[in-house]
Amino acid sequence: MMTSETMELPIDNKIQYTIKTQKLSYWLSQPVDDFSWFFWKNARASRKILKNVNCVAKPGEMMAIVGPSGAGKSTLLDVLAGMIPLSKLSGNLLVNNKPMDPSHFRRVSGYVTQGEVLFPLLTVEETLMYSARLRLRDGRDKAAARVKELLEELGLEHVANIRVGGESNRGISGGEKRRVSIGVDLVHDPAVLLIDEPTSGLDSASALDVVLLLKSMAVKQSKTIVMTIHQPGSRILELFDQVLLLSNGTVLHQGSLSLLEQRLRFAGHLIPRHVNVLEYAMEATEALLIDADDIEQGCHDDQDIGNPDDDDQLISYVKESNLSYANSLFKEVLILGQRFTNNICRTKELFVSKTLQSIIAGIVLGTLFMNAASGSELQTQIGLFAFTLTFLVSSSIDGLPIYLQERRILMRETSRGAYRISSYVISNTLVFLPFLLIVALLYTVPVYWLVGLKRDMVAFLYFSLVVWMVLLMSNSFAAFFCALVPNFITGTTLINGLIGAFFLFSGYFIVKEDIPSYWIFMHYLSFYKYPFESFMINEYGGDEGQKRCLKIVGGQCYLYGKDLLMQQGLKESQKWINIIIMLSFIIGYRILSILILTFRSYRTKG
Repeated sequence: MMTSETMELPIDNKIQYTIKTQKLSYWLSQPVDDFSWFFWKNARASRKILKNVNCVAKPGEMMAIVGPSGAGKSTLLDVLAGMIPLSKLSGNLLVNNKPMDPSHFRRVSGYVTQGEVLFPLLTVEETLMYSARLRLRDGRDKAAARVKELLEELGLEHVANIRVGGESNRGISGGEKRRVSIGVDLVHDPAVLLIDEPTSGLDSASALDVVLLLKSMAVKQSKTIVMTIHQPGSRILELFDQVLLLSNGTVLHQGSLSLLEQRLRFAGHLIPRHVNVLEYAMEATEALLIDADDIEQGCHDDQDIGNPDDDDQLISYVKESNLSYANSLFKEVLILGQRFTNNICRTKELFVSKTLQSIIAGIVLGTLFMNAASGSELQTQIGLFAFTLTFLVSSSIDGLPIYLQERRILMRETSRGAYRISSYVISNTLVFLPFLLIVALLYTVPVYWLVGLKRDMVAFLYFSLVVWMVLLMSNSFAAFFCALVPNFITGTTLINGLIGAFFLFSGYFIVKEDIPSYWIFMHYLSFYKYPFESFMINEYGGDEGQKRCLKIVGGQCYLYGKDLLMQQGLKESQKWINIIIMLSFIIGYRILSILILTFRSYRTKG
């Protein structure tokens, strides 16, 4: 087992943290359920979740927040973790007797949510290693040493090279996943660890192992450990130093189990032998309902919260140097890029399906539209351009589920200060560049030459460039909407609706001059417009294209390439301007993704 004497601790962890609340209350504002919204759109109702909570969590101790469902356990843990804005709280939330700085506290603490938010295709060791490289400042060797220690401490050495697994692919057990989740937030050796329901979904043996592990950390490393737990067994209860019993947001008891038993007996209750103290207390909450002032006084007397003027443990933890990230932007991009590449390459369904989809679609369309470049088939060829855009855009939206899955992990990691949002977006973009280039070429090679488009290598390369830009645009569009929408169903509904609207206003169905002035903005926002125009200019522009006869009537050429471009209002100079505009769309959607994800990351619950 790893102890504080056998490892070098980060500067922050030399400070022990005491967290306490004084008369803390939290109101949750919700929309009303009746019809008053019809008359007053901002009508909202408030519900008090926490009521005058006084409690304290100390270094070297493990405190359990217990209570029936709906008691406010998870909400209180969110408050102690700095995940709820202080502006939404009344009372005091103190760290070492100083007001909490949530942004800093989230970085020096570990917060493990109830659901395992892990990459299923990474191994246990890789999961911990990437987390360590992102959170530690001392380089890869130091991160590797820390991961080795964690694997031993968490009892995960035997599954180090096994993938975590998920719903569709089998991996490690539930108890092992829980320990990996804890390990992810332990890599930077936080002095405070807050865990929501660490034993949820585990059998009694696995649950006991997890709590024993946490108890060992509290004792040997003087960590402040707070957890929520629902109906723990007697063996687990014995491990807690403090039990905080909540009911309807009110503290009924904080202290040892023996003290709780004494209070119940003093109130005239006889606890049956087959029922543990906590179970009985949750059933006999009326016996513990005392005046809020008495709760506050009892908490101060029994728990030795301390005097705010006491110099013990009053080291200021607000240091600008500690608020910086562990790695530079460049290094973050490199690490995140490696992690994302691993996930993409191991998602065989996505990799194989995208590859086969491009090849098959290219061959089918190429043979279907073969020789469509003849003058009598002009409209068919233009239809090919339109269908190509529709196929490329729709096929790129399938990345939405991947983005949504990653967003949960992204929110957890960035809210704890692991890395910058911009690093994630940049690395994601860089990884997709070569992947989508391969997809583009697999499609354009059969389509371009089988259809018989302009027999010119420069024109082919430009055509391939436009296809690549379309794929990148639609991928960036999906990333933007993934940052914006709450779930997959909403995302696909909105994206499909907008894609249809963009296609409608692209200029294929109705030329720009015929679009009503109040809808013209949609024409310029449509990312179908620019690649469609580029395809037209590439095929019918240039010296060869302008002289090309596209329509013959009565043995005479009725329409040349230059005439078609003139009818469409297209100029040769727009060929590269459109590329720049498409590039602007790609960058613009990515920047919007950064802004929205940043807002999501730092907007805590409430």
